[in-house]
Amino acid sequence: MAVHRSLEVADGTLDDDGRLRRTGTLWSCIAHIITAVIGAGVLSLAWSTAQLGWIGGPVSLLCFAIVTYISAFLLSDCYRSPDSIKGTRNHSYMDAVRVNLGTKRTWVCGLLQYLSLYGTDIAYVITTATCMRAIGKSNCYHREGRNARCHYGSSFYMVLFGIIQIVMSLIPDMHNMEWLSVVAAIMSFSYSSIGLGLSFAKVIENGRIAGGIAGVPAAKVEKKLWNAFEALGDIAFSYPYSLILLEIQDTLKSPPPENQTMKRASMVAVFITTFFYLCCGCFGYAAFGDETPGNLLTGIVNGEGFFEPFWLVDFANVCIIVHLVGGYQMFSQPIYAAAERWSSSTYPNSRFVNKFYTFRLPLVPAIRMNLFRLCFRTVFVISTTGIALIFPYFNSVLGVLGALNFWPLAIYFPVEMYLVQKKIGAWTRKWVILKIFSIVCFLATVLCFIGSFEALIRAKLR
Repeated sequence: MAVHRSLEVADGTLDDDGRLRRTGTLWSCIAHIITAVIGAGVLSLAWSTAQLGWIGGPVSLLCFAIVTYISAFLLSDCYRSPDSIKGTRNHSYMDAVRVNLGTKRTWVCGLLQYLSLYGTDIAYVITTATCMRAIGKSNCYHREGRNARCHYGSSFYMVLFGIIQIVMSLIPDMHNMEWLSVVAAIMSFSYSSIGLGLSFAKVIENGRIAGGIAGVPAAKVEKKLWNAFEALGDIAFSYPYSLILLEIQDTLKSPPPENQTMKRASMVAVFITTFFYLCCGCFGYAAFGDETPGNLLTGIVNGEGFFEPFWLVDFANVCIIVHLVGGYQMFSQPIYAAAERWSSSTYPNSRFVNKFYTFRLPLVPAIRMNLFRLCFRTVFVISTTGIALIFPYFNSVLGVLGALNFWPLAIYFPVEMYLVQKKIGAWTRKWVILKIFSIVCFLATVLCFIGSFEALIRAKLR
């Protein structure tokens, strides 16, 4: 067996850790990152900019971009341990935490990571249903005028998206998702560009730049603060992809070293996303001012946003839907993989868990599936859809999720692992800088969570 495996490594079938050879490149990595980053959050950035104003909005976007790249830089060096170039691979975020920080913090990390992944999937169900409903609204207003009574519920669309995801969950793992990430990345550029173009056209139509330095005014100071904190939570949700960074890095071929490729990919992806975020956020606020909707391309649900050209608005929402089909899978696959690894190791003799069947469908590669995988993934999709039906509040949900995963997963664990990996001593200059960086981000997370949670409770009580 050992001889057979060594031959497979020699002829390129397997990698140095005995797994199937990785084939990911810089460009596939960028596509994965963009699929993970440019998602539901981009559509809330105009509203976030409106709450923070012309100074606070762009500055916050740039600050979160810098923080995100620093986080990616630190975390990418933790893919191999103890040496970041030739060490043993850590195939997932939790593997890296276990090796560098021990078992206790691994349990905490796992809980937070899977909670964040699960919550992101819930947000994607909400967003997709909102987009589907917006298409119906757009067509209704086009036919009957802007004063027409066009009412569309979201429950049916959430269930429909759930059914689609049950089918998409037949994709075995992230290594088989490169094509889906490429499609999703193209869709994200498409709807971001459309939102930017429509906002720019509306600014030209209005003949002025709407909005003010301080953002949307509020009757009470505390209301203004709650909205500003919620806006920061939305921005926090829009950027970090740390919770799946190592899973993406695990798809990269080597040489060159995986951490070098990931750093280059992160720089390119963060630059591209920041450009789109600034354009969508600023032009959206410039177009609508104090009336900026919570979701730029689906705001017509609440009477604001883009009505015409209705076909272009519809196409943008279709692009969002297609993108979120891939985005949902991107954030689900780490949970699927963890559940399947645990079940296989716990019940090694179970046919229900370990016996695979091969299905061949027209126009798609053969699919290997077992009963446990089918049942678990189906239940998972049903549960995210069910919770989305209970809490269908776009901006507040994004803010809470952004606050929950921003500091612990994007800042604390990457910083602590980097300190251990590089053997940085306490009270050295680099140690002090990274600790201050972590503390500042923690304070920002607390404010984001307070504002977003308050908004979620307020929305639920209405």
